[in-house]
Amino acid sequence: MAIPYLVYCTPDGEIREEPHLQALTFDNHILESTALIPLPDGATLAMMPDRLAVGQKRNGERHVLPQTRGWATAALVPIGYTRTRLPAYEKVPDTEPLPFFGYSAVAAMNGRLYVAALKTDDPRKWHPRNFNQQVLARLVREKQAAYPNNRIITQHAHCVLDYSCPTASNLFFARWEMAIAVSPGCNSRCIGCISKQEEESLISPQDRLTFIPTVDEIVEVAVPHLEHAEEAIVSFGQGCEGEPLLQWHRIKQAIKIIRMHTDKGVININTNASNPRWLQQLYDAGLDTIRASTISGHPETYAAYYRPLGYTFEDVKESLRRAHDAGLYTSINLLCFPGMIDREREVEALLSFIREVDLNLVQLRNLNIDPEVLLPRMPALDTLGKALGMRVLIETLKQEVPQVGIGNFSRPVKRVHVGM
Repeated sequence: MAIPYLVYCTPDGEIREEPHLQALTFDNHILESTALIPLPDGATLAMMPDRLAVGQKRNGERHVLPQTRGWATAALVPIGYTRTRLPAYEKVPDTEPLPFFGYSAVAAMNGRLYVAALKTDDPRKWHPRNFNQQVLARLVREKQAAYPNNRIITQHAHCVLDYSCPTASNLFFARWEMAIAVSPGCNSRCIGCISKQEEESLISPQDRLTFIPTVDEIVEVAVPHLEHAEEAIVSFGQGCEGEPLLQWHRIKQAIKIIRMHTDKGVININTNASNPRWLQQLYDAGLDTIRASTISGHPETYAAYYRPLGYTFEDVKESLRRAHDAGLYTSINLLCFPGMIDREREVEALLSFIREVDLNLVQLRNLNIDPEVLLPRMPALDTLGKALGMRVLIETLKQEVPQVGIGNFSRPVKRVHVGM
């Protein structure tokens, strides 16, 4: 059986293999070949600044490469793949936190690069080849010229050109799932928030939305997309905003007007599901699908990560129960951090949660964060039981709740109206 060897990045940016050191994981376990897949198309290799590369000698001794050799290296897997192991490294003292990326363990075998990950959905719609930058820039200019006063288009032009956001891009390509950002405010203080951080040492990779769009602006971009786009979804709740439910009254008005114009396509909300009463207003207005964000099915773990303001995990569950009863297609956005969410307590709590709310889909999402930023703020790992592994977590879900879909993306599923 092939041995996964350490991969590191030289000071000049070259990726090299160290054939005398076996690759390790973040928790200092051997990175086994059975945990690896060939580096997929669309993956990116990332140097981990101020993190020394670590491997294991043949005699079992842990060995740290000197800084003169280079830095630890990770892979950033494309959407549609779920990472299963974190990379090993040794942090240089008094250094800044890592940028907000989903670092996956990477290794070399037989002259090829491999990554600790699983393919968990069809990545076709999200592959970079479907987002030609020259074509996209032209479509952005045309759309802005056609709607010069619509601030949603201006916002998502920024998200496209500066952040390469796929759902923002789909607004301009007029296809699939399209973003509509509506809320600059939030009632969660997520540790890994990508648009607003409270701590000076943590730099958000995106700018937060700075305005509240009008109902007319929402309707103006939503109706043409629902009418004409292939597998059309319009989604409230994007990475560049806070919590869309804080603008529930505006979304409610917009949904009603949209549905006066067209019954085509799917209207979705990506939300923390913090207020069942507000969401009920959206269900009644005609919302089709909901994706509620969570990192866990356990209230302690949930609260540690989301640090909610004025709501609890019970509110999230009630929102999803009501959505199911109203005929919506329900899913969760499960933030995946290997070594934590795959522990015994967490797996049991997740199964209980899924059954309690009659969920339709689990969307797996690699959590982009520095492990040493996240873990000190979460429940101690030794209180969560044994780490079973991400593969076991996924297989357990398939066996225990086979009626629930598992993937990475929203589905264009129309709502089933109860009683009709």
